[in-house]
Amino acid sequence: MQYSLEQNRNEVIVSLDPRMPMAPASIEQAGLDSSFLLRLASKCAAEQDTITASHLADRMKLPKVIVNILIKELVKLAYLEARGLAGEDVRSDIRYALSMKGFEYAHAASRQSQYVGPAPVSLDAFCRQISLQSIHHERVTPERLTESLEGLVLSHTLVEKLGPALNSGRSILLYGPPGNGKTSIAERTSQLFRQTIWVPYAIEVGGHVISFYDEAVHHPVSEADAESHPKADQRWIECRRPVIKTGGELTLDQLDLTFNAGPNVYEAPIHLKASGGVFIIDDFGRQQVAPQALINRWIVPLERGYDFLTLHTGKKFKVPFDELVVFSTNIAPKDLSDEAGLRRLKYKIYVNTPSRDEYIRIFKSYASGAGLAVRDPDLHLFYDRKYNDDVLASCYHPKYLLDFVGSYCEFNGIERIASLDMLDRAWEGVFTSE
Repeated sequence: MQYSLEQNRNEVIVSLDPRMPMAPASIEQAGLDSSFLLRLASKCAAEQDTITASHLADRMKLPKVIVNILIKELVKLAYLEARGLAGEDVRSDIRYALSMKGFEYAHAASRQSQYVGPAPVSLDAFCRQISLQSIHHERVTPERLTESLEGLVLSHTLVEKLGPALNSGRSILLYGPPGNGKTSIAERTSQLFRQTIWVPYAIEVGGHVISFYDEAVHHPVSEADAESHPKADQRWIECRRPVIKTGGELTLDQLDLTFNAGPNVYEAPIHLKASGGVFIIDDFGRQQVAPQALINRWIVPLERGYDFLTLHTGKKFKVPFDELVVFSTNIAPKDLSDEAGLRRLKYKIYVNTPSRDEYIRIFKSYASGAGLAVRDPDLHLFYDRKYNDDVLASCYHPKYLLDFVGSYCEFNGIERIASLDMLDRAWEGVFTSE
């Protein structure tokens, strides 16, 4: 099984991951109440005319030994009726169908909760698994950091600060003038962590189901399936460590359970889905809610490593808060929060404007990728003319200027050269004057 994702995906390393959740051998080991599983099985059976033990095992992601126990109990209660073999082979599975009494039972179960699908895992099992695969267990090496930042022009001093902060797995505040790579740095964290983690389809808390697995967030390892992991608990999916990015749209409501009253099913909040991975809050301070309110909401999670969620019934329960949280902002820290709040953001890294040498390197790198020629004398003269104490260089300037030059040359059918005249023209077309 894939324990560490290497860059060359053609080299598949098969090994036994001690963190892999093992398939339960009994209902007790599954961590769920038998009545809960019986209701779920009946709802799955109601999806089609007849079912077999194999079909139900695949639908509920449970071993056949457990499914056979559930079927036997449903038959005993007269909720299921045998309808003969599924095939001509005497070794074929027996087909079952819900009786009228069974349909009533399934409908009553649906009124309680319309969730149908893989059996959830218990809250205790979820907490244990998150602890086993904590992001704190994976070390970020200097070589891996350099590799992840490839293509970004950053000062050696900045990279030296990033390494220990990212390796800590604690919260990070990237701040400084806009357009200098804070978001790009945060996004590159997705390439830092190579270990895979196990993600549940759903979690059960007090008889309620919390949907957890999200295709938009959790990316399964392509080689991971039931055949390659016959002993794994199929209620879990092996995925890459998630990286979730949110920006100005983030609200406090998104940090709580979402209750869908119709189906009576909960959706896990976005920061819980980021467990074992990275949660990026871009443009921090631009949200509709005050930044101080967001920090206040996370004082306990950031400090203690756990959070509290609440069901609509009022029941509170504790969940792990295990992720690297990266805040990115161009607002001065003192304007974001008081000293007590800023103290919870463990690493504060200033991302400055580029030096002259860094600006030239960024400019030439983008020009090469865009297929534009650049004359060194023109570029240096342009820099001296435009940048001074009143106008600071920014990492995004070269891209905007060269995009303008490329579009202008293409429209007029002229040679793609970023001459001094073209750069002056681009400056007037891209940036506003006071």
